Amino acid sequence: MDTSLFESVDQYIGNLFEDEDAVLKGTLKSMEDAGIPGINVSANQGKFLQVLARLCGAKKILEIGALGGYSTIWLARALPADGLLITLELEQAYADVARLNIIEAGLDPVVEIKVGKAMESLATLEANDEGPFDMIFIDADKPPYTEYFEWALKLSRPGTLIVADNVIREGKVLDDNCDDERVSGVQRFNKVLAANQQVTATIIQTVGTKEHDGMAIAVVK
Repeated sequence: MDTSLFESVDQYIGNLFEDEDAVLKGTLKSMEDAGIPGINVSANQGKFLQVLARLCGAKKILEIGALGGYSTIWLARALPADGLLITLELEQAYADVARLNIIEAGLDPVVEIKVGKAMESLATLEANDEGPFDMIFIDADKPPYTEYFEWALKLSRPGTLIVADNVIREGKVLDDNCDDERVSGVQRFNKVLAANQQVTATIIQTVGTKEHDGMAIAVVK
Protein backbone atom coordinates (compact mmCIF):
# COMPACT_ATOMS: atom_id res chain seq x y z
CA MET A 1 0.00 0.00 0.00
CA ASP A 2 1.51 3.31 -1.12
CA THR A 3 0.62 5.49 1.85
CA SER A 4 2.82 8.28 0.56
CA LEU A 5 0.50 8.66 -2.41
CA PHE A 6 -2.54 8.88 -0.13
CA GLU A 7 -0.81 11.53 1.96
CA SER A 8 0.18 13.50 -1.14
CA VAL A 9 -3.37 13.46 -2.48
CA ASP A 10 -4.65 14.53 0.95
CA GLN A 11 -2.20 17.42 0.87
CA TYR A 12 -3.29 18.29 -2.68
CA ILE A 13 -6.93 18.47 -1.61
CA GLY A 14 -6.06 20.53 1.45
CA ASN A 15 -3.99 22.97 -0.57
CA LEU A 16 -6.70 23.23 -3.20
CA PHE A 17 -9.42 24.30 -0.79
CA GLU A 18 -7.19 25.93 1.86
CA ASP A 19 -9.64 25.18 4.65
CA GLU A 20 -7.30 24.49 7.58
CA ASP A 21 -6.77 28.03 8.85
CA ALA A 22 -4.50 29.36 11.60
CA VAL A 23 -7.04 28.53 14.32
CA LEU A 24 -7.24 24.89 13.31
CA LYS A 25 -3.47 24.63 12.93
CA GLY A 26 -3.13 26.25 16.34
CA THR A 27 -5.52 23.70 17.75
CA LEU A 28 -3.30 20.87 16.54
CA LYS A 29 -0.24 22.62 18.00
CA SER A 30 -1.96 23.08 21.37
CA MET A 31 -2.84 19.38 21.43
CA GLU A 32 0.73 18.41 20.68
CA ASP A 33 2.02 20.74 23.38
CA ALA A 34 -0.42 19.27 25.90
CA GLY A 35 0.50 15.69 25.04
CA ILE A 36 -2.95 14.90 23.66
CA PRO A 37 -2.82 11.96 21.22
CA GLY A 38 -3.04 12.99 17.57
CA ILE A 39 -6.03 10.76 16.89
CA ASN A 40 -8.29 13.56 15.67
CA VAL A 41 -9.76 13.58 12.18
CA SER A 42 -7.64 14.94 9.34
CA ALA A 43 -8.28 18.37 7.85
CA ASN A 44 -10.06 16.88 4.84
CA GLN A 45 -12.18 14.65 7.08
CA GLY A 46 -13.04 17.69 9.18
CA LYS A 47 -14.20 19.54 6.07
CA PHE A 48 -16.19 16.47 5.04
CA LEU A 49 -17.98 16.50 8.40
CA GLN A 50 -18.66 20.21 7.99
CA VAL A 51 -20.17 19.63 4.55
CA LEU A 52 -22.35 16.85 5.97
CA ALA A 53 -23.53 19.16 8.75
CA ARG A 54 -24.49 21.79 6.21
CA LEU A 55 -26.18 19.23 3.97
CA CYS A 56 -28.49 18.13 6.76
CA GLY A 57 -29.11 21.71 7.88
CA ALA A 58 -27.89 20.94 11.38
CA LYS A 59 -28.77 23.45 14.08
CA LYS A 60 -28.05 21.07 16.95
CA ILE A 61 -25.05 18.72 16.93
CA LEU A 62 -23.83 16.16 19.45
CA GLU A 63 -20.20 15.06 19.40
CA ILE A 64 -19.02 12.08 21.44
CA GLY A 65 -15.30 12.63 21.93
CA ALA A 66 -13.98 16.20 21.96
CA LEU A 67 -10.26 15.49 22.40
CA GLY A 68 -8.64 18.91 21.82
CA GLY A 69 -11.58 20.42 19.95
CA TYR A 70 -10.30 20.01 16.40
CA SER A 71 -13.35 18.24 14.93
CA THR A 72 -15.53 20.32 17.22
CA ILE A 73 -14.40 23.48 15.46
CA TRP A 74 -14.99 22.01 12.01
CA LEU A 75 -18.52 20.99 12.97
CA ALA A 76 -19.43 24.12 14.91
CA ARG A 77 -18.48 26.30 11.96
CA ALA A 78 -21.39 24.74 10.07
CA LEU A 79 -23.91 25.96 12.65
CA PRO A 80 -26.08 29.05 12.35
CA ALA A 81 -25.64 31.82 14.93
CA ASP A 82 -28.41 30.33 17.09
CA GLY A 83 -27.09 26.77 16.79
CA LEU A 84 -25.68 24.50 19.49
CA LEU A 85 -22.99 21.85 19.60
CA ILE A 86 -22.64 19.72 22.72
CA THR A 87 -19.40 17.78 22.90
CA LEU A 88 -18.58 15.08 25.44
CA GLU A 89 -15.07 14.47 26.77
CA LEU A 90 -13.88 12.10 29.47
CA GLU A 91 -10.59 13.81 30.32
CA GLN A 92 -10.75 17.18 32.10
CA ALA A 93 -7.28 18.12 30.82
CA TYR A 94 -8.35 17.49 27.23
CA ALA A 95 -11.57 19.44 27.76
CA ASP A 96 -9.60 22.40 29.13
CA VAL A 97 -7.46 22.50 25.97
CA ALA A 98 -10.54 22.10 23.78
CA ARG A 99 -12.29 24.96 25.58
CA LEU A 100 -9.39 27.33 24.94
CA ASN A 101 -9.30 26.35 21.27
CA ILE A 102 -13.04 26.83 20.92
CA ILE A 103 -12.79 30.27 22.51
CA GLU A 104 -9.91 31.13 20.15
CA ALA A 105 -12.15 30.12 17.24
CA GLY A 106 -14.90 32.43 18.55
CA LEU A 107 -17.27 29.50 18.87
CA ASP A 108 -17.82 29.43 22.62
CA PRO A 109 -21.33 30.95 22.26
CA VAL A 110 -22.49 27.85 20.36
CA VAL A 111 -20.37 25.08 21.94
CA GLU A 112 -20.91 23.40 25.29
CA ILE A 113 -18.40 20.88 26.68
CA LYS A 114 -19.60 18.22 29.11
CA VAL A 115 -16.84 16.43 31.01
CA GLY A 116 -17.21 12.92 32.35
CA LYS A 117 -18.00 9.39 31.23
CA ALA A 118 -19.88 9.54 27.95
CA MET A 119 -22.47 6.96 29.01
CA GLU A 120 -23.39 9.06 32.02
CA SER A 121 -23.45 12.28 30.01
CA LEU A 122 -25.65 10.67 27.37
CA ALA A 123 -28.07 9.43 30.01
CA THR A 124 -28.21 12.94 31.48
CA LEU A 125 -28.91 14.45 28.06
CA GLU A 126 -31.85 12.11 27.64
CA ALA A 127 -33.10 12.67 31.20
CA ASN A 128 -32.97 16.43 30.68
CA ASP A 129 -34.75 16.13 27.33
CA GLU A 130 -31.87 17.88 25.53
CA GLY A 131 -32.44 16.03 22.26
CA PRO A 132 -33.16 15.44 19.54
CA PHE A 133 -30.01 16.33 17.66
CA ASP A 134 -29.80 16.92 13.93
CA MET A 135 -26.35 15.36 13.64
CA ILE A 136 -24.35 13.11 15.95
CA PHE A 137 -20.64 12.39 15.49
CA ILE A 138 -19.14 9.42 17.35
CA ASP A 139 -15.35 9.46 17.69
CA ALA A 140 -14.43 8.15 21.11
CA ASP A 141 -13.20 4.89 22.68
CA LYS A 142 -14.07 2.02 20.35
CA PRO A 143 -15.22 -0.88 22.60
CA PRO A 144 -18.56 0.80 23.48
CA TYR A 145 -19.30 2.11 19.96
CA THR A 146 -22.46 -0.03 19.83
CA GLU A 147 -23.73 1.49 23.06
CA TYR A 148 -22.90 5.00 21.84
CA PHE A 149 -24.88 4.27 18.70
CA GLU A 150 -27.85 3.04 20.73
CA TRP A 151 -27.77 6.25 22.75
CA ALA A 152 -27.48 8.26 19.54
CA LEU A 153 -30.70 6.68 18.33
CA LYS A 154 -32.44 7.67 21.56
CA LEU A 155 -31.30 11.25 21.04
CA SER A 156 -32.30 11.37 17.38
CA ARG A 157 -35.34 12.15 15.26
CA PRO A 158 -36.29 11.00 11.76
CA GLY A 159 -33.68 12.54 9.49
CA THR A 160 -30.90 12.75 12.07
CA LEU A 161 -27.48 12.03 10.60
CA ILE A 162 -25.22 9.75 12.66
CA VAL A 163 -21.54 9.46 11.72
CA ALA A 164 -19.04 7.14 13.41
CA ASP A 165 -15.31 7.36 12.69
CA ASN A 166 -12.58 4.69 12.64
CA VAL A 167 -14.76 1.69 11.76
CA ILE A 168 -12.36 -0.07 9.34
CA ARG A 169 -9.11 0.04 11.36
CA GLU A 170 -6.74 -0.44 8.40
CA GLY A 171 -8.78 -3.45 7.29
CA LYS A 172 -8.37 -5.26 10.59
CA VAL A 173 -12.16 -5.58 10.80
CA LEU A 174 -11.79 -8.48 8.34
CA ASP A 175 -9.92 -10.49 10.99
CA ASP A 176 -12.42 -12.34 13.17
CA ASN A 177 -9.58 -13.50 15.41
CA CYS A 178 -8.13 -10.06 16.11
CA ASP A 179 -7.60 -9.59 19.85
CA ASP A 180 -7.52 -5.77 19.69
CA GLU A 181 -10.54 -4.53 21.64
CA ARG A 182 -10.73 -1.45 19.44
CA VAL A 183 -11.17 -3.69 16.41
CA SER A 184 -13.66 -6.00 18.09
CA GLY A 185 -15.58 -2.96 19.28
CA VAL A 186 -16.09 -1.59 15.79
CA GLN A 187 -16.73 -5.07 14.37
CA ARG A 188 -19.62 -5.40 16.81
CA PHE A 189 -20.84 -1.89 15.97
CA ASN A 190 -20.69 -2.50 12.22
CA LYS A 191 -22.81 -5.64 12.53
CA VAL A 192 -25.36 -3.91 14.75
CA LEU A 193 -25.52 -0.93 12.38
CA ALA A 194 -26.06 -3.16 9.35
CA ALA A 195 -28.88 -5.04 11.07
CA ASN A 196 -30.65 -1.99 12.49
CA GLN A 197 -33.96 -1.25 10.80
CA GLN A 198 -34.25 2.28 12.22
CA VAL A 199 -31.58 3.67 9.92
CA THR A 200 -30.41 3.70 6.32
CA ALA A 201 -26.64 3.28 6.55
CA THR A 202 -23.38 2.48 4.83
CA ILE A 203 -19.63 2.63 5.47
CA ILE A 204 -17.14 4.48 3.29
CA GLN A 205 -13.44 3.67 3.32
CA THR A 206 -11.11 6.59 3.90
CA VAL A 207 -7.44 6.98 3.04
CA GLY A 208 -5.04 9.85 3.49
CA THR A 209 -2.84 11.24 6.24
CA LYS A 210 -4.81 9.06 8.67
CA GLU A 211 -3.95 6.02 6.55
CA HIS A 212 -6.67 3.43 5.85
CA ASP A 213 -9.87 3.60 7.86
CA GLY A 214 -13.55 4.32 7.36
CA MET A 215 -16.61 6.25 8.46
CA ALA A 216 -20.07 4.83 9.04
CA ILE A 217 -22.88 7.14 7.91
CA ALA A 218 -26.48 6.54 8.92
CA VAL A 219 -29.72 8.48 8.54
CA VAL A 220 -32.55 7.78 10.97
CA LYS A 221 -35.72 6.75 9.14
